Amino acid sequence: MACNYTTISLPCVGKVVPAVEPPTLNTNLKYTSKSCTKTLSTVSKENVPNIVGKFGNFGGKFVAEVLITPLAELEYEFNSVLLDDEFKMEVETALRDYVGRETPLYHAQKLTDHYKNINGEGPEIYIKREDLSHGGSYKMNNVVAQAILAKRMGRKSIITATSAGHHGVAVAAVCAKFSLDCTVFVGTKDILRKPSNVQLMELLGAQVNPVDGGFQAAVSESTREWIEKLQTGYYLAGTAVGPHPIPTMVREFNSVIGKETRKQAMEKWGGTPDVLVACVGTGCNALGLFHEFIGDKNVRMIGVEGGGVGGNTGELHSASLVRGEVGVYHGAMCYLLQDGDGQITKTQSVASGLEFPGVSPELSFLKDAGRLECYTVNDQEALDAYKRLCRLEGIVPALEASHALAYLEKLCPTLPNGAKVVVNCSGSGYNDATTVLKSLQMDEI
Repeated sequence: MACNYTTISLPCVGKVVPAVEPPTLNTNLKYTSKSCTKTLSTVSKENVPNIVGKFGNFGGKFVAEVLITPLAELEYEFNSVLLDDEFKMEVETALRDYVGRETPLYHAQKLTDHYKNINGEGPEIYIKREDLSHGGSYKMNNVVAQAILAKRMGRKSIITATSAGHHGVAVAAVCAKFSLDCTVFVGTKDILRKPSNVQLMELLGAQVNPVDGGFQAAVSESTREWIEKLQTGYYLAGTAVGPHPIPTMVREFNSVIGKETRKQAMEKWGGTPDVLVACVGTGCNALGLFHEFIGDKNVRMIGVEGGGVGGNTGELHSASLVRGEVGVYHGAMCYLLQDGDGQITKTQSVASGLEFPGVSPELSFLKDAGRLECYTVNDQEALDAYKRLCRLEGIVPALEASHALAYLEKLCPTLPNGAKVVVNCSGSGYNDATTVLKSLQMDEI
């Protein structure tokens, strides 16, 4: 199928067999996908982008010629700082003293008790508290590192896009700290959802540019802005999608989550987790937790996508991995949501951070390799999980993270007694309270 790419890479897809959500829940603690044709050592080896930035068949650089040189420069600088002890020390210091790392691995005793069976048995549930980071989410990990990289490249202006607002707030805050100009593009749909985050960005000194639509539209406009300022501007991506090396950079700078989790698990129970659970929008928080454990054959990795209004058909969801097809979107091959003509379809989720039609090339690879389990949770299940964690543990999770927490309802009854489950609480949900309270009022009508 011939593909004509404009300034921004648009969908151009050859039809393939769509991903299908498993009809029954896997109940084997040591999960191995029946569709997996690769050994774990092969998956670990191939889970590194090759010279053209691809994870197996996924990833790459499907972009206009004007972006080839800037992306090559970015890749060179990124690879250089990975070997630079001074850079690593600067990032480590900022994460410790400014962001507040490491974040706790919290034993959720009351949530654990909630899922015990009639014999008093069940898994032990731990929550990785990324919501306690400065800015209220895991987003600071990547933003701090990229801002330091931008300064090293001599860039004075930061350009980005945001949906739920955690990324936008993080970028605005870090730009204030490092004296960088900041422009944030936000969809009008998301501004209406979380106006307080927009106000915070402006208080922190960012220029907020509204864009008609949602996150997808904001990403497109921010990319256009970057193209106009390639010599002076730095595009600070907050998602693990896009052309190489962007997905790899975002994953690498978020991988501190999994590294801390391994260390903390060893301290708390002397081993690794049995199951890791994280929500998946584009995949950056999930990869932040998962990447450290890809080579651990006894650690299951479960990604939970936004099932929207529920059901396995129709367009009202955001489940790219579970119900999407392979195609090119925003410069990379990945699973995405499209119609029969290869056009992007409408996405929907109560969590704005999950409303994106494409997903990480790396997660796409891990899914096809059988290393990643993918499921969905609908809006109501996520809202219920939000309320459950508030009332049992006094922790207010983001609605995005609530999708991962909601999957415990299906997962926990299948696990043996004492299994260690780690759920990534990717962000705080104080700004989601209005949405949740509205749902409570609707339930009472």
